[in-house]
Amino acid sequence: MNLKRLEYFCQLALLGNFTRAALKIGIAQPALTIAIQKLEHEVGLKLINRAEKNALLTAEGEVLYKLATELLNQAKQVELTLEDLKNLEQGTIRFGVSAMMGSYYFPKVLTEFKQKYPKIKIQLIDQGTAALEKMLQNGELDLALIRGDLENPQLRYTELINEEIVAGMSNLHPLALEQTISLEQFCQQPLVLFHEGYFLREVVSQYAKEHHLDLDVRMETNLIELQKSLVRNEVGVTTCLSRILHNEQMMTSVPFEPNIEFKLSLAWKKSHSLSNASKAFMSFLSSTLEPLT
Repeated sequence: MNLKRLEYFCQLALLGNFTRAALKIGIAQPALTIAIQKLEHEVGLKLINRAEKNALLTAEGEVLYKLATELLNQAKQVELTLEDLKNLEQGTIRFGVSAMMGSYYFPKVLTEFKQKYPKIKIQLIDQGTAALEKMLQNGELDLALIRGDLENPQLRYTELINEEIVAGMSNLHPLALEQTISLEQFCQQPLVLFHEGYFLREVVSQYAKEHHLDLDVRMETNLIELQKSLVRNEVGVTTCLSRILHNEQMMTSVPFEPNIEFKLSLAWKKSHSLSNASKAFMSFLSSTLEPLT
């Protein structure tokens, strides 16, 4: 059975749309359509409901998707094992991390790791922690930095980061002189927030939902520097980690009361056998990443 067609089929099943799947894979949509048709011919089954809008996969397609996911994960494990046998200090690590963490916490660490292990390649994938957790479950990542306070039974965790979330605002904001701020006070301000799916956004959205509050979100962006510029110019206030504002002359961080902890763990799928490259990366992070407490 052609593994490449199975990979295309799994991406299509995951994204639920030929256009998005073709874009993610990096091929033209007609080429994807032909590949799926060839797969259907190969297995002798109809896999796609082309006339049904609410269900892309047929019942047979659903079964194949589950089996194909397992098969592709096993094939990846074989590839990693063979890669390890060739050289214990080479390989590729698919590492998921949010933009904020990648920009502020990992440049120095990743540079030092590459100096120590120059033959190990690291593919960085930037997503929110919720998306990264799903990608781990689907076998699309080897390791990811995700929330450690809500453990998924399919994953293993080792805690790396524990820091406090604060409210970030312009020095001219009326609340900038306060010693602490409540989430209720924060939610009543004009806001500049991350997109949904990021913990620094979810903690605000969840509170607002529980207390039936309408948020005044002036801007949503995952671009940290843009976010800080908007806050400096008093477009709104934001949630952030205090060390991100250490060198900001025009911004102030105010702790929440009660305080909100930001716990991140390095996670990987229980059913996956980590490559030696991934193990080396884990060990390096645990020994060199300064405690963020």
